[in-house]
Order: sequence, then structure tokens, then C-alpha cells
Amino acid sequence: MKRITSDEEVVMALERTARRRPGKSNFGVKRGAWIFLLPAAAIYLFVVLWPSIQGAGFALTDWNGLNPVKNFIGFDNFVKLFNDQKALTSVWHTLVIAVTITVVQNLVGLLLALGVNTRIKSRNVLRVVLFAPAIITPVATGYLWQNLLGQKGAVNEFLGFLGLPPHTWLGDSNTAIWAICVVIVWQFAGYSMVIFLANLQGISQEVIEASKMDGAGPIRRFWSIIRPELAPSITINLMLSIIGGLKIFDQVWVMTGGGPGGSTETMSTFLYKNAFQFGDFAYGIAIAVVLTVLVAIISAGQFALLGRQNKGD
Repeated sequence: MKRITSDEEVVMALERTARRRPGKSNFGVKRGAWIFLLPAAAIYLFVVLWPSIQGAGFALTDWNGLNPVKNFIGFDNFVKLFNDQKALTSVWHTLVIAVTITVVQNLVGLLLALGVNTRIKSRNVLRVVLFAPAIITPVATGYLWQNLLGQKGAVNEFLGFLGLPPHTWLGDSNTAIWAICVVIVWQFAGYSMVIFLANLQGISQEVIEASKMDGAGPIRRFWSIIRPELAPSITINLMLSIIGGLKIFDQVWVMTGGGPGGSTETMSTFLYKNAFQFGDFAYGIAIAVVLTVLVAIISAGQFALLGRQNKGD
């Protein structure tokens, strides 16, 4: 056996050994992780993924949801969808709601998080109160605000108290969609607040105090120190908001049913009506497929953009 005669050769031998061992260990860990993941992956495959793929195949037929006979018609449902003005209008309404609540909800949530991340004595009570709407089911929220925004609801009563005329918030095509956006922001701004707050509490206070001593004002501290540290929570909140906005159904269906005159029709409500009210189940599935692709494309683009921005920060 060759004898190692210098410290340099000893160090080189140890480095080679250290490089070999982690690789073998990591392979074992990865293989063990896959073994534990297999049961959950199998359940997901047979309960979620395969039915979804099989269901998407119905979009290529003329199935009405009840008749066992399914005739293959190719992409006719998709051609019909992209030539259907009502469908295109529902896509536009969906994008309007998604963009509006993503921007407003996260701005409000960030301001609330900054407000309750202080040393005021009531901060714990405020956190609970502001988060409380997020635990209410969307259907209950829809019925609650349907009454509040009604002709004789609390909102109009308050306007009357101020000497202002009442307004049919959900019956006016010019205000119905914005009323829905306000309700969604009211419900989920507290949810965004909690995510921002968790991130804020992980920021080093020593750095913030040092910036104060250096003369940095509140705006400068937020933009240069706090904002880059909030990159993870900003990414999470924006992703959750845009996905939730694109799939919005419950509040719209309860409050307006897509009306008045289709002014609040979203892709989800349009899908539901065609599949379960008009009996055109295959067409409804085609709408669902397009909605899924739309959510995937926008989410992937947003994730890539935010990831690049986070690396830059």
C-alpha cells in the first residue's frame, strides 16, 4: 500500500472521501423520500389526476352529462367557445376581478400588517378582528353582503343618514362587479395581512434601528430595507390572490348570479350555467379546460417574473 508522506496528500484524501460520502447519503435520502411519497402520489393519481384527464376528454364530445352516448366532435366546443361573445365577456370579467383584488387586497393587507406590527397595546386584538372575515365561508359572506348592499340594507341606510340617495349596488351593471371586488377584498385582506406579518416579524430589528440612526425616514426604510425582505410573502400573496381571483365563483354566484345582464359573469359562473343549467356538459368542460390553462399560464408567468425580481433584490 502506498504510504501518504505529506500533509497535503492527507488533506486531498480526506476531501475525496468527503465528496463521495454525501453523494451516497443524498441518494439514499432521495430514494427513501420517494418511497414515502408513493402512497400519496398514487392516491393523487387515481383520485385527482386521472379523473381530470378523463374529464378533459369529454370536452371533445357532445355529452350532455346524462346520456351514456358520447359522440366525438373534436375541437368544436373550443371553436364555439372562442366565437361565443358571452364566453369572451366572462373571460374579461374574470381578469378584471382577478387583477383588481390582487392589487387592492395585497396593498390593504400590507398596510394592515405594517399597522399591527407595532407596539400598540391592542395589536393582538386587531390581528384577530382583521383576520376574522377570512374564516367565514365565501357563501356566507356572499349572503351577508347581499343583505348589506340591498335596497334597504345597512349601506343604503348609512347613506340616507348622511343625506345621500340610496343605490342598487348589485342591481346596477356599472357598480355590481366593483361591489363584488370590495367584498372579496374585505374578506381576504386579513389573510394577506397574516402572511405579510409573519414575514415582517422575521426582519432584524437591529438593521431597522440602525437605519433610523442613519437618518432614514419611514418611506426610505420600507423601500430599501423592509421591501426586499418581504419578497417571499409578496410572491406567495400575489400567487394566491391571482389564482383565487381567476377561479372566483361563490361570492359572484350568491350575490348576483352573474347578473345584472351578464355584467358580473365570470368563467366559473358561465361554466356552471352551461354544464348544470343548460345541459351542455361537454361545453362546460371545455370552458373548464380553458380556465385551467389560463390559470396555469398566468401563474407560471407571474412566478417566473417574481422569482427573477426576488433574485435581483
